[in-house]
Amino acid sequence: MAKLLEINDISLRFAGVRALTEVSFHVGRGELFSIIGPNGAGKTSIVNCISGRYRPQSGRIVFEDRDITRHRPRDRAWLGIGRTFQNLALFHHMSVLDNILVGRHHLLKSNVLTGALYWLTGARREELAQRARVEEIIDFLDLQSVRKAQAGTLPYGLRKRVELARAMAIEPKLILLDEPMAGMNLEEKEDMARYIVDLNSEFGMTVIMIEHDMGVVMDISSRVMVLDFGKKIAEGLPEEVLANSHVKRAYLGEEDDVLTSPDDAPARETAA
Repeated sequence: MAKLLEINDISLRFAGVRALTEVSFHVGRGELFSIIGPNGAGKTSIVNCISGRYRPQSGRIVFEDRDITRHRPRDRAWLGIGRTFQNLALFHHMSVLDNILVGRHHLLKSNVLTGALYWLTGARREELAQRARVEEIIDFLDLQSVRKAQAGTLPYGLRKRVELARAMAIEPKLILLDEPMAGMNLEEKEDMARYIVDLNSEFGMTVIMIEHDMGVVMDISSRVMVLDFGKKIAEGLPEEVLANSHVKRAYLGEEDDVLTSPDDAPARETAA
């Protein structure tokens, strides 16, 4: 499988605190790659480094054979990297439709002049094409009934879905999902898991996901990496990671082989 993303010996510090220490891994094109670990393990820090929110003190981030370690976040969006946030970052006063349209601003070719001559240039055609693409995303995520509602008035589970829609609107090659199912009930989690699998298989997006629900992680992931105190302690197929004694000690606080299947994970998970 061709490599889409390579992380080489990334280290990140905040004053005297080491958030990440020489973390290396790669993600193949078309994979659904999950990152797990206890609180403070460095999961969001590594996603922030990939998206450009943080700049590591050492190491390299290579995307499609291009070193993007020093690229700005907007440049990474241009290259095809999108993300959602652990804490929702929607424009609450705007409609669902407008929130999703924001995700396509970097794809617009119209400028101030062509916008002023909206009816005489290609600006109108371009806007209609962008809106048509957004409507496809709305249909995919079953957001038709709330498309004109203010984002801030929606239930939490729907707002998480709108944030996923906005990230999809970027048309990323790589989408970073930071706890996409946090705070959801069982039905909402099942729906979100289905959407993530479908955007990976049907839309062809490579996915890096941080998620605490071990049942979901083990069920839908191609491979899994485990972080603990900013260091990688395991990486491999879900069943390999599940059987790893270091993972049981660090992530689950267990040494005995008591976690026997993905279905057991949510009930026994001790790290949030």
